[in-house]
Amino acid sequence: MAGSALDVAPWLLGAHLTHHSDDGRVSVRVTEVEAYLGADDPGSHAFRGQTARNATMFGPAGHIYVYFTYGMHYCANIVCGTQGWATGLLLRAGEIVEGVDLARGRRSHPASDLDLARGPARLAQALGLDRRFDGADALAHPFRLVLPTEPPREVRRGPRVGVSGAAGTGEYPWRFWLPDDPTVSRYRPGKPRAARKVDP
Repeated sequence: MAGSALDVAPWLLGAHLTHHSDDGRVSVRVTEVEAYLGADDPGSHAFRGQTARNATMFGPAGHIYVYFTYGMHYCANIVCGTQGWATGLLLRAGEIVEGVDLARGRRSHPASDLDLARGPARLAQALGLDRRFDGADALAHPFRLVLPTEPPREVRRGPRVGVSGAAGTGEYPWRFWLPDDPTVSRYRPGKPRAARKVDP
């Protein structure tokens, strides 16, 4: 699955990612992803180069990049590039297809099972992912990523959710989702970036 996240994205829709933990097994069917393209993408964590936080993005394809955001949430990505090329896919939403009871417990029993993995932070929480799993191989224990035999016949794409500036507009239609799937998250635009002050 090495390649640009834009090319890999349709193949990840409908894929199943399973996490085998000491608590049990949870599996999610991926219904929505966002592509990030490193140095070519002002919305990417890797836009300004490699850091301790984003180092996994520069590693081999098929590994999981987990980051902490807003001081309270973890989000998970599947790295797509080759060594040194930071491109990956944020797992934005999915349907829990195995381990629903365990996912409910991790999510403090939400009102609807459709909400268990609707949104990247919820998806990571339902799977029990945190920074301990940053850099883990999605194709090896305790994980198992199974791609569909062919990409879905119909895929929608549009602006990414909550990304600031131009990177969150229609100039970057890099969010991909399965149409009419009830687990897909709602679109929310990012805040516009404040204009830089220029001294007279």
